[in-house]
Amino acid sequence: MAKIAKRLAKNMDGVDRTKFYSLDEAVKLVKARANAKFNETIEIAMNLGVDPRHSDQMVRGVVNLPNGTGRNMRVGVFAKGAKAEEAKKAGAEVVGAEDLFEIVNKGTIEFDRCIATPDMMGLVGRLGKVLGPRGMMPNPKVGTVTMDVTAAIKAAKGGAVEFRVEKAGIVQAGVGKASFSEEQIAGNIKAFVDAVIKAKPSASKGTFVKKLSISSTMGPGFKLDLASVTA
Repeated sequence: MAKIAKRLAKNMDGVDRTKFYSLDEAVKLVKARANAKFNETIEIAMNLGVDPRHSDQMVRGVVNLPNGTGRNMRVGVFAKGAKAEEAKKAGAEVVGAEDLFEIVNKGTIEFDRCIATPDMMGLVGRLGKVLGPRGMMPNPKVGTVTMDVTAAIKAAKGGAVEFRVEKAGIVQAGVGKASFSEEQIAGNIKAFVDAVIKAKPSASKGTFVKKLSISSTMGPGFKLDLASVTA
């Protein structure tokens, strides 16, 4: 415990919690402090000026990060017949219909992204209590309910990241790994922020992006100057 406390104290040295850092400066500092014994995820958090309790202020979508996520994404697909075979050929780790329903319904989830063909949603919809809290429920708005399962699987494995505003008005996501170059991380951050801003609901009034920060899994957070990200 002492070693962890010592490392955290060292990582906090020189961090100005009141300062808004430029994107390049913040990325450099985050990478320098991502010194855990594993490849830490670079995470972004955006505090939005919306009240997600109102349906017309919901913010959600999907963005294809130009440099990928650095994560080995396991994909599960609910499909039958030819579409099930297509999903297997496209690289899905788990494919099934009623059999997969029974497995997932018991709480065994061996995938990170869930895709379904439209005809399977009557079945998949019954898994709302299992998949919903994990943010895995297929949705046509983010391309996970589709007949083009090959494209959806390739997107999931190639860097597609779903985002959805939480109750407190926060959007969070992983935008790369500490092993990425500074340019790769900055490019992913710009793409993510751009996608969230474009998803701004018309009912949102006033300042949409209130705060923006990045951090690594075990490192301190750094506030970002929004202008340096959107420039």
